[in-house]
Amino acid sequence: MNDADVSKQIQQMVQFIRQEAEEKANEIRISADEEFNIEKLQLVEAEKKKIRQEYERKEKQVDVRKKIEYSMQLNASRIKVLQAQDDLVNDMKDAASKELLNVSHHHHLYKKLLKELIVQSLLRLKEPAVLLRCRKDDHHLVESVLDSAKEEYAEKLNVHSPEIIVDTTVYLPPAPSHHNAHGLSCSGGVVLASRDGKIVFENTLDARLDVLFRNKLPEVFSVSNCCYCYFFFVCLINNPISIFENNSVK
Repeated sequence: MNDADVSKQIQQMVQFIRQEAEEKANEIRISADEEFNIEKLQLVEAEKKKIRQEYERKEKQVDVRKKIEYSMQLNASRIKVLQAQDDLVNDMKDAASKELLNVSHHHHLYKKLLKELIVQSLLRLKEPAVLLRCRKDDHHLVESVLDSAKEEYAEKLNVHSPEIIVDTTVYLPPAPSHHNAHGLSCSGGVVLASRDGKIVFENTLDARLDVLFRNKLPEVFSVSNCCYCYFFFVCLINNPISIFENNSVK
């Protein structure tokens, strides 16, 4: 084999090797591009997922803040409504308390009311002997109706007339006035107790009003302002109220 043939074979071998190298390089480049695209897509999807999660987190935070703000506003509105209702009730109670002061000014009606209060108290206690306390200003009215009250009680229960001892050492507080604005006061009525002091029946106008407010509060809000005083006065006269305590009369 001469030099020309050798040179030709070498050229053919070089060309073959070069072609194989180019094909191999092309395969590597295509594979690398595919892996790059796959990895790039994975990274993009991962970032998209992070962005979506971050958006959802912030969206939830916004929803929570909105709910908190709404709850705070709702609570503030409820507090305002409750405060307004409380103010209205207090105003109504103050006005009703002022109306109570007029009850004792009508001596004939108040005398009849005192008798009914005493009878109601006796019916509640059902004791053969009781201690009675009243205001000092009402002492003479109470004494004037004691006998008729005892008779009515005895007739109702078909028993002997009870013994009623009017306490002349300790009276109920006087009616409220400018001179006694912050002290104890009583608008009228009586307090009866068993002789041992274990059962106390408070049948004063003030106690009846307090219990009436607790029991009639839903009805109070349904009554217009122009007639609530009349409402309380009627309820006060027509609804007996009892308060029992396991101590002596104060």
